Amino acid sequence: MNYKIFPLYIAILFAFSSCKTKEKTTGLSYLQNVEQIATDVSISNSKSTIQVGDQLVIFVTSKNMDVVKPFNQGYYSSQNSATPGNASNSSNSEKLYEVDENGDIDFPLLGKINTTQISLEDLKSDLTFQISSYVKNPTVSVRLANFKVTLLGEVAKPGQYILSEKNPSILNALGIAGDLTMYGKRNDVLIVRNINGQITKSRINLIDENFVNSPYFNLKQGDVIYVSPTETKERAARQDPNTAVYIAVAGTIVGLAGIFITIFKN
Repeated sequence: MNYKIFPLYIAILFAFSSCKTKEKTTGLSYLQNVEQIATDVSISNSKSTIQVGDQLVIFVTSKNMDVVKPFNQGYYSSQNSATPGNASNSSNSEKLYEVDENGDIDFPLLGKINTTQISLEDLKSDLTFQISSYVKNPTVSVRLANFKVTLLGEVAKPGQYILSEKNPSILNALGIAGDLTMYGKRNDVLIVRNINGQITKSRINLIDENFVNSPYFNLKQGDVIYVSPTETKERAARQDPNTAVYIAVAGTIVGLAGIFITIFKN
């Protein structure tokens, strides 16, 4: 009699073993790849090119600051009530150059400078070269005034965002990305930071009020924020996409087993 229900045992074992094996192997790979993906994105951000809408702070210095005044917007804004070109004031020493729709900035004396497909370091080198025709050994500093951060994982709208706040926090970034999803772990938010090629990582617990004292509460240029999924979401992610197929096959085998049992009984 036992041999008649043997196909039923085989079908059940087949279904469960298929699901379990996939859960173990896929889950292990999933957990191992999370921080590596965030790290890769952080490195990529540090090498990203200038984009339309970027706001650049550019300042030129030399041993004799009088000779570089014409290249600094502060010189012009102190002489005139309006700042020329597409620049806007941020302070007496920091003036913003906004990259227009053509990828250009309007730089004093040098005119239109195209920034398409070049990095901040490339622009710095180009400006230094051009200004060297007028000034001996100039020093040019170039940095972004608006932050670029990347949000991954369990947020409503993952992606790369530009933050206009002067000193943006992780809460600003999460708000722009539509906040955490219902599957996001509030107590496990990973931040990956790239400082001069040195990768640092920290996990923040948004439930703990002391997280505002973390050095990672205020974001830095190019930060990557990864919101970990809850165990429920992890189990769903680890589930074999072929599970439905396995169940269907197992159901077919069970059905056939039932037919054979009926036939043998008769």
